[in-house]
Amino acid sequence: MKKELTYKKAKSIKYFFHRQIWHFLSLIILVYLTWKFSNPTIQNNSWLSISSNTWFWLSISFTIFHQVVVWIVFRLQLGWATLTKIFKSFDQYIWAIIFIPLLISRPIFIIGLANSTKNTLPISKPILITVAIIISIPALYTLWSVFRYFKIMRALGGDHFRVSYRKMPMVDKGVFKYSSNAMYLYAFLLLYAIALYNASLPAFIVSVFQHIYIWIHYYCTEKPDMDIIY
Repeated sequence: MKKELTYKKAKSIKYFFHRQIWHFLSLIILVYLTWKFSNPTIQNNSWLSISSNTWFWLSISFTIFHQVVVWIVFRLQLGWATLTKIFKSFDQYIWAIIFIPLLISRPIFIIGLANSTKNTLPISKPILITVAIIISIPALYTLWSVFRYFKIMRALGGDHFRVSYRKMPMVDKGVFKYSSNAMYLYAFLLLYAIALYNASLPAFIVSVFQHIYIWIHYYCTEKPDMDIIY
């Protein structure tokens, strides 16, 4: 009965917007600070005929769009199983088609920004490259652990789509032995590595933006959902 009442809570407009005011207030502040600290080092440069300023805003805007879409889909799916009602058994595949390109866009735009703003980080290049290699190791190990133990469909929010995922035990193998939230903790280090390898201060700052913003998503959207699901 308690679980039924909990799920009833998810079927409300009030819960759909639960904590989202904090999400968007935090986002406004975060975007302002990211631009404030990045702007002085974004020169009139380009990479692949795209200006560094454009790479910057592509990285910011696609990150925001990605996480807003996740919020909307997760809350619609948890409360009303909207994608399942529309796409039936193809719901998760449709979601993957939406989610994965947005996920891939994150490092792509960081690469673009990093290449168009090279050598704006005033630290010895060998040191930056060494640090980039070191932090790439846990990031790549995390990605391998996701594919090996967590599985991609579960990682895309499978517990919002299928009861079977909700009944699975917690993953405690690979990187998940060290952190149950390793995807947010370690995987984003790959973005920092790209920035450091190119000695790009704007790319590093935008990587910090992406990393902080994913934790905002966790506390404002994912954590409340997990409290209901589990």
